[in-house]
Formats: sequence, structure tokens, C-alpha cells
Amino acid sequence: MAGTLLSFGHGYSAQALACLLRAKGWRIIGTTRKEEKLGRLAKTGIDPVLWPGGDVSEPLKNATHLLISAGPDEAGDPVLNALKDEIAAIASHIAWVGYLSTTGVYGDHGGGWVDETTPLTPTTKRGQLRLDAEAAWQALARDADLPLHIFRLAGIYGPGRGPFAKVRAGTARRIIKPGQVFSRIHVDDIAQVLIASIRNPDPGAIYNVCDDDPAPPEDIIGYAAELLGLPLPAAENFETADMTPMARSFYAESKGVRNERITDELGVVLKYPNYRAGLRALLTEQPG
Repeated sequence: MAGTLLSFGHGYSAQALACLLRAKGWRIIGTTRKEEKLGRLAKTGIDPVLWPGGDVSEPLKNATHLLISAGPDEAGDPVLNALKDEIAAIASHIAWVGYLSTTGVYGDHGGGWVDETTPLTPTTKRGQLRLDAEAAWQALARDADLPLHIFRLAGIYGPGRGPFAKVRAGTARRIIKPGQVFSRIHVDDIAQVLIASIRNPDPGAIYNVCDDDPAPPEDIIGYAAELLGLPLPAAENFETADMTPMARSFYAESKGVRNERITDELGVVLKYPNYRAGLRALLTEQPG
């Protein structure tokens, strides 16, 4: 049965979910912080709301489902900071809440595997902020009986977010750090995981959302170059490579992320179980 999704911070992953839900007759209300995005959201069939700065009292009253994509900062989770009491007040008519977090909450495991039971030991500021936000949402869920589901997303790629543009432009870099692996997930698979959870709510559940094949980042660049028939970008040693502090921080953690809960408990069959399948599909969809 169709419902109404109120999506806070209606960005890349939320838009992929919205496409699937709208096809099933759902109403999607999406918030954005930027006035210039209101028109673009409306053109996609979303009911746009400026927030912060606008009134979300009516959307909250009408919502049956909530999706939280807005990221936390040093002040905490922006949705809870502004609307904690209002959300608690409507908890009884909310069927599902999804909070999009990150696998960064696990920290560094030296390339080893983690699952949803692994102790949370983030080593980056971003990961710690997400962990704090998860805890704040879990506290509200306990206090207000809110049907919260947490989704820990790996590195997201998809249309407009692949390596091909940089490889074509000659700006792609193959940074080599021995033992470094990352997990990834195609945005279409994020959407189908969220749909599966909406269909089968399990309040309190936590899911890792990633594909089956954690891999070194240089392998992705190399495969993209191979698909394009372009030369392999030169290898650069991580220790001596000229990188911004932000770029270097992404290499602070190395781990493979297990995804059995989305496959076994939600019954999800990934469209793109590894980066090779995902990149081939992206190149087919966007060959230019």
C-alpha cells in the first residue's frame, strides 16, 4: 500500500528510493537547504520543502515513513536538534524510519572483515559524528517507540558518480597503499535495500549496505581505464602522494564489510554485486 515518505536531506540516495516509490503511487516530500533546488526537486515529482527555514509541521503530520539523510555536524544531528519533540509526538502513526549512516562507524580493521555486531571504534571525526547521531536516534526510538532502522552505507557510486570522467580527463589517480580495501555500493542497490526494509519493517534493525567485493581503490580506476580502452594511470605511493588532508583521511581505515543481513533477512539480490558489474552498467548507460 502506498504511503507518504518525508525525506530529510533529499539527496542522491534518497532520490533513487523516491523513483521506486513514486512508481508505486507514493507521495514523496523532500527537504533541501537551498532554495535553488526546490524547482529541480519539483520537476522530479517530489513535493519540495525548504528546511531548515521552512515549516515541516504539516509534512510531519502527513508522513507515514521518514528517511533521514541529513548528515550530523559538531552540534549533533540537525533533524533531532530541531524536531525531536515533534517526531516523538507523531511516532504512533509512523510505520518506518530509516537513518542513513556510514560503515565509517566501524573504524579501521586492517583490511579485516566487519559485520553489524563488530564493536564500533571510528577513527575519523566523520565516523564519530555518525556514531553519535546513531546513538541519539536510537535513544529517541526507545523513548518514543519509533520504528527506527539504521543503514550503514559503504562508498556510494552510480550515475554521475563513477570514475569514468576523471579517467577520460586524465586526472584519475591510482594511489597505492598496501593492504587497503574499501567496500562500495551502487545507488540502485541502496534503493532496493530500503524498499525491502519498508516492506518488512524490523524496528531496531541495523544493516550494512555494501556489495560482495571489497577491493583496493586502484583496482577500480584500473578497471575503468580498461573498459574505456585508455592507458592505466600511473601508480602513486600513498606515503609520498600529494593529497589533501580530506583525501588522505579516506585511507585511514581499511576493512571489508559483510552484507549477509540484507541478503538473508531482507531477501535482497544485488543488481551490482561487485564494482565490475556496476562499472560495466554505468558505461552502458552513459557511454559518452
